[in-house]
Amino acid sequence: MTDPFAEMRSRLDGALQVYVSTFCWDCRRLKGFLEEHKVPFSQVNISEDDDAAQRLMAETGKRGVPYILVNDKHWVRGYHREARGKFDPGLLIQELAQAL
Repeated sequence: MTDPFAEMRSRLDGALQVYVSTFCWDCRRLKGFLEEHKVPFSQVNISEDDDAAQRLMAETGKRGVPYILVNDKHWVRGYHREARGKFDPGLLIQELAQAL
């Protein structure tokens, strides 16, 4: 199996904060995808952290999750409304590469 994160793997350690909420199917799917590919990330639960929820809204204009904050600067969607099943691994990897 080819590693879809191979070209950026060296830049991933400590770079990703995954913003989630407690009962979010899309969040579980994103975290599962990252875990399956052994991509390190920290988790921020906006259901438990009001400041994180406010930051997400202020910086993205969105209240929905999942979102990934890359290097504390760039936001990347963790779901793709336009994709079948609302998740496109290729698009996610492309957006992460651009944000890194």
